[in-house]
Amino acid sequence: MVQGQPIIEVSLDGIETRKHTRFTDKQLGALKLPVYTGDDDISGVVEVKMNKQKKIEHMGIRIELVGRIEIINDQKQSSDFMSMSRELEPQGILFEEQSLQILILESYYGNTVRLRYYLKIYMTRSYGKVQKEVDFAVLISQPELEEQPQTSLKLEVGIEECLHIDFEYFKSKYHLRDVVTGKVNFYLVKIKIKYMELAVIRKEQYGQGQQQQTDNETLVKYELMDGCPQKGEVIPIRLYLSGVDITPSVKNVNGKFSVKYILNLILVDEDDRRYFKQQEITIYRKK
Repeated sequence: MVQGQPIIEVSLDGIETRKHTRFTDKQLGALKLPVYTGDDDISGVVEVKMNKQKKIEHMGIRIELVGRIEIINDQKQSSDFMSMSRELEPQGILFEEQSLQILILESYYGNTVRLRYYLKIYMTRSYGKVQKEVDFAVLISQPELEEQPQTSLKLEVGIEECLHIDFEYFKSKYHLRDVVTGKVNFYLVKIKIKYMELAVIRKEQYGQGQQQQTDNETLVKYELMDGCPQKGEVIPIRLYLSGVDITPSVKNVNGKFSVKYILNLILVDEDDRRYFKQQEITIYRKK
């Protein structure tokens, strides 16, 4: 802090009683942020402290609500997907400390990208800015996904004259604490299968065109079967998502950022050859 430089502090209304959520960021560590939904207003007080100055000349005090995609290892690709700004105080001179009322959207902290929301309050002066940033989280429920009719997902895996199975997931959309259920039908089994497992993969995609990159992370693996099944056997699928570190799916934010979830069914034979089939699902936050 520069000696004599004014200080900006922000107090958000109801912050002590508001629900908080935790994120883990590779650079910033553990974060605990207040939660707002898409219908909430953000209100509070901005305090400008004199810090031993008798007067402060400024060219205006503004507040911004910023939604930002931050590419952690490539800041040149980072960009704001939302920015709302309004003036708190017009150009003038402050002779005493002042309090200003503020009234003002799902957040994401991943391996390669963070989707960050914050308030930025700044005072513009003839020789620079004084500013303060306050991070918060946005969690958005999607009741319309709950109301939509569900369709099952059915796929086949086959190796000519060796293996023929199909597997079915009973739903294609799941809330954060849902259960993935389904079944695997074995119609032809002429290879010695050692085991079968189901994995949930999170796929972060960011960037545009030739600069687009993908980061895949396996969040959980669950063994469905140990040993070789017989023809006609049916193996049930049941995977609880409540114990998995998942977030809602994110689709093409600003043309630069998506988060997808993949169910990966894997069969391994006695020669350690792997056969797999992937299927994208939608994850949402239940109201």
